[in-house]
Amino acid sequence: MKMKKYLIMIAAAALAFASCDMLDKKPLSEMSPESYFKTEQDLQLFSNTFYNNLLPKSPYGYQSDHYVKQTMSDELHGGSYRVVPESGSGWSWGDLRKMNTLLGYINNCEDEDAIVEYTALTKFFRAFFYYEKVKRFGDVPWIDVELGSESEQLYAPRDSRELVMQNMIKDIDYAIANLPEKVSTFRVNKWAALALKAEFCLYEGTFRKYHAGHVTLSTLPADATPYSEYLDMAAAAAKEVMDCGLYSLAPDYQLLFAADDADAKEYILAIKNDQSLNIRNNTTAYGTMPTQGCPGLTKKFVDSYLMKDGSRFTDKEGWATMQYKEQMADRDPRLAASTIAPGYIRLGATDVSAPDLSCSSTGYQLVKWVMDVNLPEVGRVDMSYNDIPVFRIAEMYLIYAEALAENDKLSQNDLDISVNLLRQRVGMPDMNLKAANDDPDWYLLSEEYGYRNVKGTNTGIILEIRRERAIELFKEGFRWDDLMRWKEGLCINQVMYGQYFPGLGEYDLTGDNKPDIVLYEGKKPAEKAGVAAFEVGKLTGVMLSEGTKGYINPQPQENPQNEHKFDESRDYYYPIPSTERSLNPNLTQNPGWNDGLN
Repeated sequence: MKMKKYLIMIAAAALAFASCDMLDKKPLSEMSPESYFKTEQDLQLFSNTFYNNLLPKSPYGYQSDHYVKQTMSDELHGGSYRVVPESGSGWSWGDLRKMNTLLGYINNCEDEDAIVEYTALTKFFRAFFYYEKVKRFGDVPWIDVELGSESEQLYAPRDSRELVMQNMIKDIDYAIANLPEKVSTFRVNKWAALALKAEFCLYEGTFRKYHAGHVTLSTLPADATPYSEYLDMAAAAAKEVMDCGLYSLAPDYQLLFAADDADAKEYILAIKNDQSLNIRNNTTAYGTMPTQGCPGLTKKFVDSYLMKDGSRFTDKEGWATMQYKEQMADRDPRLAASTIAPGYIRLGATDVSAPDLSCSSTGYQLVKWVMDVNLPEVGRVDMSYNDIPVFRIAEMYLIYAEALAENDKLSQNDLDISVNLLRQRVGMPDMNLKAANDDPDWYLLSEEYGYRNVKGTNTGIILEIRRERAIELFKEGFRWDDLMRWKEGLCINQVMYGQYFPGLGEYDLTGDNKPDIVLYEGKKPAEKAGVAAFEVGKLTGVMLSEGTKGYINPQPQENPQNEHKFDESRDYYYPIPSTERSLNPNLTQNPGWNDGLN
């Protein structure tokens, strides 16, 4: 019932104050702020809109080099598909105005404890808001007061990301010091604030490390905070969450995401979904219905999963053209918890299921987030109700290890109290610092499949931590941002294929020695029970890279050569909409984007 109460509050707050965009010139009109914000309930009611508007609610809406659909996003296409928009594109500031309004009038409240707590909450969300803006645009105006129609700051230029980041740290440190410490899975607490600090400090530290000398940091002042300090702050914040004793890993990786209710031990902050209140998502239908764009893992990503004994799949002879059953055998268990593997039985079902090529454009069909088949309505579009994590303790382990590794401060003990806990959960061998650095993975270092910019004595362990991060956090909304901060946008230009098929004919994908699919050309073969037929060379069937054999090409109708055009001189930032620049001539455009304005 608490969630219902929060939803009512959100609706009431939305009616209480008219929301305008940033630099919106209309004043709040429905209710006088001078007469509001008198009680803790007023503060709670107004601030609940931040939860609704700012926290990410979808783990499935992004694409990257690891996860694609039949229709590529403009970001994956790159090139001429990415243009300067007239408006929108994330340049929205209405939520910031609400935060600054609350902070401007919060002293109207007669409850001093409430003033402190809700000031902290609002500053958490302001840091969260600006984190998204810095990732997307780089330099942005820092606004910390409510703007009126005559405010000069309506025409402010962009501030350096250094100024913005330092103000974000001030905000989040206030939040950390003043938010409640009690576990509250669906409400922001001290530990969520520390998690946010760890996340954006890792982002900023690695961004500054890998983009040094690049046009993306050309406006950074000479005395800007060095990347190493951000990495130190990231590691320290993550460690404080790790050491608080309130959070630990759930025993079952797959069930963690498929369960109806959030695991309060692993989820530091989560988005609540509830069937009875009709608060739902699309997680199950997204992976199981052919009308959802046919999402699937890429072969490049599948191949990066280690063998169950810790050895590298890509060191096996014939790995590149290995067929599905052999390819999926004896791998890191998280692979079978993320995509259908031979022997897969959906939660609550009794029969083994093969991957459905009509639901997955790559043949690697999504499993992560798919709920129990017997739960009411979950298989319908927008009818799932599993809770969605914003922060979980697993991410803190990964941040801690990566920040130390990138700062040349990582020890074996650090790995043992962080990343190796993730491996132990799924029965994988521990990561070894010396072994990783002595023998960096050729696959993850290659231009065709891996990263170009990792160098130094810690190359091997950084690559292994990146592998672990990609696998553990798959389909949780991190991958695109990771590529941007590592300056690895060219990973988008790598070939994104699916399963390999050596030719036409029948294939067993479940491991029961019975055919599950047949690939044909020309006349459709006679129907067989339990065997799905796909015509090769047709958009309604399966398109293979070499005609009647090869890798599934997930986007042949859009890009026959499966080529992508990430522009390193431009695409690490989004463009500022042209209308905003017309309204405010002091806003400069991001490098490489031409909107026809000076």
